[in-house]
Amino acid sequence: MKRLGQESRHRVALTLNGREAQGWAEPRTLLSDFLRHELGATGTHVGCEHGVCGACTVRLDGAPARACLTLAVQADGRRVDTVEGLAPEGELNDLQKAFRRHHALQCGFCTAGILMSLDAWLESRPAPDEGEVRALLSGHLCRCTGYSGIVAAALDVAEARRREDD
Repeated sequence: MKRLGQESRHRVALTLNGREAQGWAEPRTLLSDFLRHELGATGTHVGCEHGVCGACTVRLDGAPARACLTLAVQADGRRVDTVEGLAPEGELNDLQKAFRRHHALQCGFCTAGILMSLDAWLESRPAPDEGEVRALLSGHLCRCTGYSGIVAAALDVAEARRREDD
């Protein structure tokens, strides 16, 4: 019989940013903590720990997910993409470059989660308008930017991607 607090650790194997990764987690370990402390993916930030601020947003099997509301064991056998995966060769992707161009970040704490949400969303919304971008961003809290640069960056990337597809 196990005593309270003596939880067993489970092996969690997943695909992290296109590469196989594994570590050990207690059943209660949050995905955000597992990524940061067990796998070293420190780009995933932890803010509110209630799923409200969006700083911990990752992609789980391609869909945005709050890593602070997801248990590490739930990611076993799945694909997890973090902000580190947006620039796998050290070269910023188009969205990151647009953030830099439009001064869409200041302290950078919320940026990783916003980038992950926008990256997924722009794949399904090739022609968003400003109101739609702002609606998506309402799921993220940023105290530094006022969101204008973020909106401009998202619209810039959407337009550039549409031109590439033409």
